[in-house]
Amino acid sequence: MRHINRLLLIVGVIVLALVVGLAVFVNTSGQATAAAAAVQSDTQVQVTSGRWLEFRPAAQTPQVGLIFYPGGLVHSEAYAPLARAIAAQGYLVVIPPMPLNLAVFASDRATEVMAAYPAIRRWAIGGHSLGGAMAARYAYQHPSAVAGLALWASYPEASASLADRPLQVVSVYGTRDGLAAPDKIAASRPNLPPTTRYVAIEGGNHAQFGDYGPQRGDQPATLSATAQHAQVIAATVELLEKLSQ
Repeated sequence: MRHINRLLLIVGVIVLALVVGLAVFVNTSGQATAAAAAVQSDTQVQVTSGRWLEFRPAAQTPQVGLIFYPGGLVHSEAYAPLARAIAAQGYLVVIPPMPLNLAVFASDRATEVMAAYPAIRRWAIGGHSLGGAMAARYAYQHPSAVAGLALWASYPEASASLADRPLQVVSVYGTRDGLAAPDKIAASRPNLPPTTRYVAIEGGNHAQFGDYGPQRGDQPATLSATAQHAQVIAATVELLEKLSQ
């Protein structure tokens, strides 16, 4: 028994070390590099940080909302510039934090967000990379909860096909993405509705869907982050406009 207890203690120490190491990695990678100004309220957008990051148009009451799941190991603030621009067009945008910055550990978090905003008439869910895959999983598991899906450099799991769902979907991807490469996006088409709108950003890469610096395994972009952000924002707003009709 003493040997068993000692073994369990050793295993526990190893697990703790791994968790601490992962937490350190998470907290030092994917940091937003220039998003500080985007989390400040002004006359156009009210920004609230607490349980999650909330971006709300200042001059109107939004009827449509977007819940956005961050990419793996990326902090919520990295998407603040894009979320702010979307909110300025008249939509509520909420970015919930994820355990260890991994949406796979809390793919149902959208349910909690929706419950906090009963005035929102229709919801879309979206995400970047791993966050997009988990957003698609949520849409698959909660078919009556969301009317739209915005995939940024992402695609659904094969086990969560949305091909027969009456969802409004936009899939935005970069032609120089080294992670969610165009061939992977193409291979995922059978798992999305035939009405899905695909937006290819020429010269766009994986990291420039947010604002967190370069990412290992990615290719260098051939257009600026500002230009890529503008195309991502426009495609997402077009989806939300459809939900407003």
